Amino acid sequence: MVKYPQHLVFGLDIGTRSIVGTVGYKERDKFNVVAQYVKEHDTRAMMDGQIHDINKVGETISIVKKQLEKQIGRQLSQVCIAAAGRVLRTVTVTTEYEFGEETLINQEHIYSLDSLGVEKAHDVIRANNDTGINFYCVGYTVVKYYLNNYIIGNLENHKANKIGAEIIATFLPEEVVSGLNTAVGIADLEVANLTLEPIAAINIAIPQVYRMLNIALVDVGAGTSDISITKDGSIIAYGMIPRAGDELTEVIARHCLIDFKTAEKIKFELGTRKKTITYKDIMGNKIKVEQKELQDMVRPMVEEVTKEIADKIIELNGGKTVSAVFVVGGGGKISGFIESLSVFLGLPKERVALRGEEVLGDVNFFQENIKKDPLLVTPVGICLNFYDQKNNFIFVNFNGERIKLYNNNRLTIVDVAIQTGFPNEELFPRRGKELNFTINGKKRMIRGQLGEAAIVTLNGNPVGINTRIEANDKIQIIGSTAGKDAELTIEKIPEYHNTIDIIVDGKKVKCPQYAQVNGQIVSNYYNIQENDDIVMRNYYTVAQILAFMDIEIEQDVELFVNNNPADLDEKVYENFSISLKKINDVDFMEEVSCVKEVSQDMEQSKMDKIESDVIVQDSSKANQSEPTQISLDVTVNNKLVTLKGKSKYVFVDIFDWIDFDLRSSRGREIVTLLNGEKAKYTQELNSLDVIEIYWKE
Repeated sequence: MVKYPQHLVFGLDIGTRSIVGTVGYKERDKFNVVAQYVKEHDTRAMMDGQIHDINKVGETISIVKKQLEKQIGRQLSQVCIAAAGRVLRTVTVTTEYEFGEETLINQEHIYSLDSLGVEKAHDVIRANNDTGINFYCVGYTVVKYYLNNYIIGNLENHKANKIGAEIIATFLPEEVVSGLNTAVGIADLEVANLTLEPIAAINIAIPQVYRMLNIALVDVGAGTSDISITKDGSIIAYGMIPRAGDELTEVIARHCLIDFKTAEKIKFELGTRKKTITYKDIMGNKIKVEQKELQDMVRPMVEEVTKEIADKIIELNGGKTVSAVFVVGGGGKISGFIESLSVFLGLPKERVALRGEEVLGDVNFFQENIKKDPLLVTPVGICLNFYDQKNNFIFVNFNGERIKLYNNNRLTIVDVAIQTGFPNEELFPRRGKELNFTINGKKRMIRGQLGEAAIVTLNGNPVGINTRIEANDKIQIIGSTAGKDAELTIEKIPEYHNTIDIIVDGKKVKCPQYAQVNGQIVSNYYNIQENDDIVMRNYYTVAQILAFMDIEIEQDVELFVNNNPADLDEKVYENFSISLKKINDVDFMEEVSCVKEVSQDMEQSKMDKIESDVIVQDSSKANQSEPTQISLDVTVNNKLVTLKGKSKYVFVDIFDWIDFDLRSSRGREIVTLLNGEKAKYTQELNSLDVIEIYWKE
């Protein structure tokens, strides 16, 4: 048995009528097919390119796989497949990438640019998808590349500040792709590469050198006719119609009263040189009929299908016909198909042609008696597409569910989470709710506590969310938790200083600092709420201190702050002193008298000192004059008062010159103001001072 040391690519063309398996390897510019096997479906398990009976299709794939393994002498575990464009959606996007400085472009840059385009196309599909169906990208092609805004064929090894690309991305519904993957899974195969059938066909049927021309490729299968169009060196459009060879088979079956399988055989005989065709109908009658009669019978259906194909080509080509058409696939071999398509496209007959042997010239078939015909173009194209690795998908197990991912060879656990819609906030530790408030007019925010991080495992081992993944990895994420909401009491604010020390009647009293919240006084244990307006106070009023000490003010008690008369609203700051004096008539008179005596003693002391100086001084100074007594005019309670008999006057001297009964307090506080300010009894008076003295009611 021949041994093949090279890595072998296994490609499956899962068609509506049959499954074609191809195994081979690429050597320089040629592809070598080492094994091939075709198996028709026993039942109509597929229709219009869509799997209807997954188990039946899976069984047929198993048969093809075993036959190929027998031919090559080794087991096959991975397979490349292609999806028909039954409900194909295409999106054309333009993407750009700008470098910080002029950069030499390499393959990594180009691949990243393509990936950006595919991601952008995904966004477009999602934004315009109101069906509830998930769509997957099964392939893309680059229409144009741009180098610094100019079109260029190949970006590699050019220097540029900016590169761009126009990309056509193709999408199919999840159920189409899922059905294909499940079917190959029944045969114990894993998908190594997934592409679209028209992409696989065009890559071999229309070489790059032909793509400057406006050419359409039509892959006519049993259930679908897939279309792709080239122009100006690029593939510019993809499309399909869900009608193909089976339409003709069904017409033959109904006309001849035969089963579908017999009708399929007759359909292919219509393309041969047989003049007569013999078959047995379901009644057991052996019937012989002229081939021309059957051709005339199927012609209306041929025309109907080819007209739809022609209309689709013109639509995809911007409303006009193409320059030429290549036809591949078994359905295009029916008699009259090529001629009818050329008529509806308005092209000469020679501009529409079956492509088989012509495009398979670089393909070597190791098997004998292999005829290079249009039926083999797509299977070989599927194998060749593996080497592009543009449309590769992998499957992983995420939280117990099998997930398909577009493989850009840089997939991480984060990509899986995003693809499955796992809540982004549950990937990272979450903070509790923040607390916002205002302190002394300034806004402040306290963050909530961090919760527990997400628990991420890869194949049972703890990992980070940015860990790279591979096909068939088992990933589990247990979402992160939210931490406690932010909370704060008044005593935890930096502006809070615990106590304010105030001296009351000679004793130090520690008063707790208090806060006003939204205008209300609160304790230091108060829990701050969202949007609270907090003002920290660094003082008490006299009334607040007395209330704190449970002191009630009697009528005959006078208040002093720092030895100055004060009222209950007086503000008292750190280390201020408060005195409470119970004053009767005699007490108050004594206080005033005491002040007067002090003032007089000070005056007498000055006089005694002057006299002493006179005695010890030189006789030349003996006749020096004594201090001169002066008169001083001041205003007291809006009346002019003249003070006499002294060389200097203090505030308390006023009481000798005005009519004010100090004995009539009746518990009231006396107000003494000098030029609008609270006065001290020993404060010196000056000419024209304004004095107010009255009882505070």
